[in-house]
Amino acid sequence: MLFIIGAIVVTACVLGGYVLHGGNLAVLWQPTEILIIGGAAVGSFIIANPVHTIKEVGKGIMTQLTGSPYNKKFYMDLLSLMYEVFDKSRKQGVMAIEEDIDDPASSQIFSRYPAIMKSKYLLAFITDYLRIISAGNMATHELEGMMENEIYSRNHEVEEPAHAVNKIADALPGLGIVAAVLGIVITMNFLTEGPERIGLSVAAALVGTFLGIWMGYGFVGPLSVAMEHSAKYEMKAYECVKSAIVATVSGQAPQMAIEFGRKALPSDKRPGFQELNDHVRGK
Repeated sequence: MLFIIGAIVVTACVLGGYVLHGGNLAVLWQPTEILIIGGAAVGSFIIANPVHTIKEVGKGIMTQLTGSPYNKKFYMDLLSLMYEVFDKSRKQGVMAIEEDIDDPASSQIFSRYPAIMKSKYLLAFITDYLRIISAGNMATHELEGMMENEIYSRNHEVEEPAHAVNKIADALPGLGIVAAVLGIVITMNFLTEGPERIGLSVAAALVGTFLGIWMGYGFVGPLSVAMEHSAKYEMKAYECVKSAIVATVSGQAPQMAIEFGRKALPSDKRPGFQELNDHVRGK
């Protein structure tokens, strides 16, 4: 949603200022320049990235349009889920949660948290390490080290789409120059047709430079930064799970274990102590 608002502001201010300064919007409509710049950007993006990254970029763009799922409500559900699992394990024994982690879709605990179920990588992260805990063969520091290694690897994966988009943002001004140079080449054919015809052709060529810079710094560059922020909020969920699991393995009570997890969350989306307590009781 913020991406849409920002894009409207960028468009309104740039084009509005241009019109107020006496500019003609019709001059900026150059479909061939857009084809050159946009087509070259898409083509270079396809050349540079594997299919997996291209798909993730598409998902990342949709996330910016619809809003990130990693908000305060998601984190509260995540902590509530961890509390229920830890509480069941503490009261009924570690073996009691095996059915829940083997088939989360059929679990009475996991099925109450559809937002967590939709996040397949995070769900796998949770169930894998709960399964390791149930085996009972790993020291706390070894478990923590393994989790940190996986978080490090996952962090690179979730940031890759943002980096791919940022590289296209860096390339767009250069592609705008390519379009402008081609426009000047075309202008050379009109040298005998008078200043008016030459002026229109040069203006069309300069629009290519404008579009490349505007698209790169006004839209695509900020989009990559927004995707990077979304990736960081996703990784905070993993760090939250890690902190809670390490705490419970260390012998902390379920309420205290999720407090470790709560403290790992970003302050702007972290639920308060009593707020989380009420949410857990409600679930």
